[in-house]
Amino acid sequence: MWFEDAVFWILAVVAIAGSVGVVLVRDLFRASLLLSLVFIAVGGFFILMNAEFLAVVQVLIYVGAIAVLFIFAVMLTRDVQRGNTPNRLQVPAAFIATLLLVMMVATVVTTDWTTLAGAGLENKSRVAQIQAVGIPDAARLTAAGLTADEVTDVQTGGLADLLIGEFVLPFEAVSLLLLAAAIGGLALARGRGR
Repeated sequence: MWFEDAVFWILAVVAIAGSVGVVLVRDLFRASLLLSLVFIAVGGFFILMNAEFLAVVQVLIYVGAIAVLFIFAVMLTRDVQRGNTPNRLQVPAAFIATLLLVMMVATVVTTDWTTLAGAGLENKSRVAQIQAVGIPDAARLTAAGLTADEVTDVQTGGLADLLIGEFVLPFEAVSLLLLAAAIGGLALARGRGR
């Protein structure tokens, strides 16, 4: 248990330091590299939560596609070391960022973070209860007393049900994010050619 705690705190420090670095570093290339580091740390968090599929997706899509696209776009722009010049949008951007931070903190403070106890899952099957909390690995499921069929049901159906059922809007938002990143990269590359 102490090893997982140590890895969590190392990943937390790396993610926070990388996030602060993304905001504070003026060199856009280095900021993009720090963003890649933050994405890798988030992938590590997914591994700690036994969500290996999401960790692989995080690394492949965000580090392998989005961050590389950012770096590619940065390399096509001029004055990379200078960064963004101050403009009149800094005050509204700071206000919106502060408002989002207050909303996230309020959500974290007011949310009931219980797992099975208060989730109303007492009358559901064991497979539905486990899928509602998370999808642990097969060894833990077998040790918990599930049969081989129940282990297969949990592992194959759980993630698909969550992505296409309860979490369909975030799933589609990620696809829009990928589309926006691709269009942004093309717009930057096309603007450079003129």
